[in-house]
Amino acid sequence: MNLDIFRAYDIRGVSGVDFEPRDFYRIARAYTDCFQPKTVAVGHDVRERSPELWRQVASGFQDSGVNVLNLGQISTDMLYFVVEHYRTDGGVVITASHNSAVFNGMKLVGQHATPISVDTGLFAVRDAVKRGTSLAKQNGHCRGNLRAIPFLDAYLSHLRSFVDLQGLSEKRIVLNANGGFAGQIADRLLVDTPIQACQRLFTEPDGSFAEIPGGRPDPLRPENRGLTTAAVQQTGADLAVAWDADADRCFFFDETGAFVEGCYITALLAEKLLRRQRGGVIFDPRAVWAVEDVVVSNKGRPILSRCGHSFIKAGMRESQALFGGEASGHYYFRDNFYADNGMIPFLLVLEYLSIERMSLAEVVNRLRAAYPVSGEINYAFETNRQMQNTLDAVNTAIRYWGDPCLEAPIDGLSVRFLSGPGRWRFNLRKSNTESLLRLNVETIGDEDLLIEKTMQISEKLESLGGKRETKCRWETEKFA
Repeated sequence: MNLDIFRAYDIRGVSGVDFEPRDFYRIARAYTDCFQPKTVAVGHDVRERSPELWRQVASGFQDSGVNVLNLGQISTDMLYFVVEHYRTDGGVVITASHNSAVFNGMKLVGQHATPISVDTGLFAVRDAVKRGTSLAKQNGHCRGNLRAIPFLDAYLSHLRSFVDLQGLSEKRIVLNANGGFAGQIADRLLVDTPIQACQRLFTEPDGSFAEIPGGRPDPLRPENRGLTTAAVQQTGADLAVAWDADADRCFFFDETGAFVEGCYITALLAEKLLRRQRGGVIFDPRAVWAVEDVVVSNKGRPILSRCGHSFIKAGMRESQALFGGEASGHYYFRDNFYADNGMIPFLLVLEYLSIERMSLAEVVNRLRAAYPVSGEINYAFETNRQMQNTLDAVNTAIRYWGDPCLEAPIDGLSVRFLSGPGRWRFNLRKSNTESLLRLNVETIGDEDLLIEKTMQISEKLESLGGKRETKCRWETEKFA
C-alpha cells in the first residue's frame, strides 16, 4: 500500500496502483486499534469497485469484533446521518468523491459523525496500518455481526424538516447527479411538490462515469458545467442543480444557464438562516467579500476557516456556528450535526426563491455586480517543492502589484489590496486532495480589474512552471 493515500481529511488513491482490496481490510483493523468502536456504519458510493472494497472493510471490522451496520449504496451525507441518528461509534463510506473512476478511497468518522482527519487520528490509523494490528480481537467466536438497517425514510424526514415543502412555488428545474446517488434522493423529496424536473442528466447511478465529460463527476469543471448550462437554455428551466458523485456537494445554475459561484450561495443561505436565528457563519478564504457583507448586514458573526470539510466541521463545533459554506459547494448546518449535506441547500434555495418570489439570477446578480469573482483556477505542478517555491515567489511579487495587506495565513496566501485605483483580493493555496495550486481572485465592483489581476497572477504562475488546467469564468461564459 502506498501510505500517501492518507490525505489531510480522507483516504484516496488509484485502485490497483496505490492499494489492493485487501489493504482496506487492514485499514478497518487499524481503525479498530485506534478507536475501539463497538458498532460502526459502513456504506459505499456507486463506483464499480466500491462493493468489493466495502466487503473488505466490513470483514476487517467484523474480524476485529466490531458490529457492522450495512448501509449499502449511499451518498456520503447519508453516512453522517446514520452515525448520529443510530448513535454508532463511527462509520466509513467507500468513496473517492469527484475523482475519476480509477480512483477510490474512504472517508472515516467517529461518534456524532465527527470527521477523522489528520488532526483527529487519520495518521494514527495510517501508522497502525504500517506497524500491523495488535489490539484488534482475533478470536473467531467474538466476530462482530452484520445487519442492514432501513434508514432511508428517517433520512428523508430529516431533510424535509428544514423546509416547508408544501410552501414551494412552481418551478421547472434541471437535475444533474453526475452518475451518483443524488438523483434518487431528489426525486423522492420532490414528490407531491409543484417542482418539476424538466430534464435529468446522469441521474441513474453509474460508477463508470463513462458518459460524463472527461470521466470526472465534478460540477466545478467547466467541461462538466457545459451540459447543465445547455440543458437549462434548451428547456427554459428556472434553475439547475448539480451534485458530485458522492452527493455531499451541490451547485446551482440560474435561469440563463450561468453557473452560480459557491460564495454567492453561501451568502444567500446565510441570509436566509440568519433571518430565523442569529449565530456564526463559517466560510473559507477563497472568496470572502460577498459572504462577509451579507453576514454582517444580517447581524451574524463571520468566521474564517481553513478549506476542507474536516476543518470546517471542527470550527462549526468549536464556535457552535449556525451555518458554514465553502466555495467548493460544501454546506454545513448546525441542525445537521454540524455536517455537510448536498440536499439541504437544494431545498433551502427552492424555498428562498418561493418566499422572495424572485428568480435565482435576480437574487445573485446583485452579489455578482458588487463582488465579482474569478472562480477557482487550477495550476498543475510537477512536484510539491515546485508548488512551495511558487507560493514563495508570489509572496515576494505582491509588493510590485500594489500596496498589499496580508491576511492571517489560515490557508495558503491571502492578500488584499485596498488602496490605489481599485480594490481587489486573491487567495492562492495548495489543494488538499490533488497536486495543484488553486487561485481565486475577487474585486469590489470591478469586473475589468478582476480580469486584469487574474491574468497577471496567472502569467506569473505559468512562468514558474504551472500548467493552467481551468478556464477562467469569463472564458467559459464566452465559450458558452
